[in-house]
Amino acid sequence: MRTLDAMTRNNQLKISSETLYLYAPLAHRLGLYAIKTELEDLGLKYTDPKKYQDIETKLKKTKAVRTRFMNQFSLPIKKALDEMGLKYEIRVRTKSVHAILNKMRSKKVKFAEVYDIFAIRIIVDCKPEKEKSDCWRVYSTVTDFYQPNPDRLRDWISTPNVNGYESLHTTVMSPSGKWVEVQIRSRRMDDIAEKGLAAHWKYKTEDYDKFYDKWLSKIRDLLENPDPDALDFIDDFKLNLFSSEVYCFTPKGELKTLPSGATALDFAFEIHTEIGARCLGAKVNHQLVPLSYELKNGDQIEIITSSKKQHNDEWLNFVVTAKAKAKIKHLLKGNKKKFSSLGKSALEKKFKQLKVTFNSANLNELMAIFDAKSLNELYYQVGREKINLNVLNQIDVEKDRFVLRKLVRKKSRLGRFFPFIKKDNSNLILEHNAGKLEYSLAECCHPIPGDEIFGFAVAGGAVKVHKTNCKKAVNMMSKFSKRVLRARWTENKKVAFITTIDVTGIDDVGIVSNITRVISEELDVNMRSLQFKSHDGIFEGSITLYIENTSHLDELVENINQVKGVISVQRAEQSEEQKVK
Repeated sequence: MRTLDAMTRNNQLKISSETLYLYAPLAHRLGLYAIKTELEDLGLKYTDPKKYQDIETKLKKTKAVRTRFMNQFSLPIKKALDEMGLKYEIRVRTKSVHAILNKMRSKKVKFAEVYDIFAIRIIVDCKPEKEKSDCWRVYSTVTDFYQPNPDRLRDWISTPNVNGYESLHTTVMSPSGKWVEVQIRSRRMDDIAEKGLAAHWKYKTEDYDKFYDKWLSKIRDLLENPDPDALDFIDDFKLNLFSSEVYCFTPKGELKTLPSGATALDFAFEIHTEIGARCLGAKVNHQLVPLSYELKNGDQIEIITSSKKQHNDEWLNFVVTAKAKAKIKHLLKGNKKKFSSLGKSALEKKFKQLKVTFNSANLNELMAIFDAKSLNELYYQVGREKINLNVLNQIDVEKDRFVLRKLVRKKSRLGRFFPFIKKDNSNLILEHNAGKLEYSLAECCHPIPGDEIFGFAVAGGAVKVHKTNCKKAVNMMSKFSKRVLRARWTENKKVAFITTIDVTGIDDVGIVSNITRVISEELDVNMRSLQFKSHDGIFEGSITLYIENTSHLDELVENINQVKGVISVQRAEQSEEQKVK
């Protein structure tokens, strides 16, 4: 990732997408915070360079202000900690560019409105047996000077995160009226947070060795993969990488940590594979619940088992942990072999009845008719009685072979692409060996000229054009890179493209008409739809427009910003554009 500058734009996008999709979340799961942060920032640098550069520039400009604020904020805390005789270090942790952008998107706020751009980190030098008490003493000192937000206290010292992260987080109000996050931890906790649990060797103790072994066991469970399908494995594995945790208990009081959204069945497989395989039901807090019950913090779960294995296909629909999914798939494979054997015997019997030779040529014809991906899949479908063999009576037989006159073979050629001619009214070129392809603009991100774009080949030979910073782009480029086509805009024609802008401001008489006048009269832009709503003196509007390119859009945004009472104007996120449409 550090050497991507030397690569082509295509390779930059592909490798960055893979990194954001899998390697950065994996580093997070392993507790390698420093590596995870750098991978995310480098990934964003190449997938969305404009936003990356914008946030990085703003961070540099505000660095001096942050330093001055931190010195004033920490001064009374330092004096109090010195009087207590504690050995400590105070640092400022600045939020990564990737994390800031995520916060801006999720909260729909500007850079200046992200209150936790930086955090104060207090690292205490103390003996292992005094870590918890010293950290809480520091917390008490901080809250003596600044009022804490009770909803923002996070205690990962009493219950460490599954990746080994331990820290005490609180958010307090500064004298200037700004919320400030304070992170309190010991030197050992800080080393592990930055370098991962492998740093535990510096603090080897019997209790910590047990915790380290449990952590290694969790990672092994995530990586165990009896399924040869790599893409399925990655999807299942990634489900558990960034998820938050819930803390539950066995009937004997043993604590179990599972990803948020985990069900009673996930809990059964967390205890033991055999218990999961024989799971019949579950009791949560002494009440009978279905296996799909979603666990909550503090739940006590008792698993009810049967002497016979109970697993079925539906289980895959409501388990969320990679371990449970992998084990269920492995168990279902045993079932598949049994049904495949039954299906093969049934087909041999039917072939004999029809006086047709049981050979690969005839079996291939049946695979095409029933759209089976493999011979085993055909046997399995017959064994499960999902295929009615009586349909074979409709096929003509000549010289021991099926002749497809009465049945039309199904054609399913997903992933095969055919050349089409580009639409005449477009100003976009797709670069591909097959020549020019027919395309349509993706509705999830609505690209317009000036946006950096790529093409994605879909079933049937069509191509969807997406922005490179589309929410779906990372997934497509990392998993299906062979279907990604280079694309660029040309300047040959003026064409109108649909996009949406969000406007917020102070509700006042005539403000909507002022905004629409700027759009339609001053800039001669056609509007497709207009939605405004007002609440307690503030209005929010969503306007869908026909825009020529990004320069045209930037000019429009700048002019609307000049309207008195307007607070912010920005291009809508992809989901919003889709919703308006």
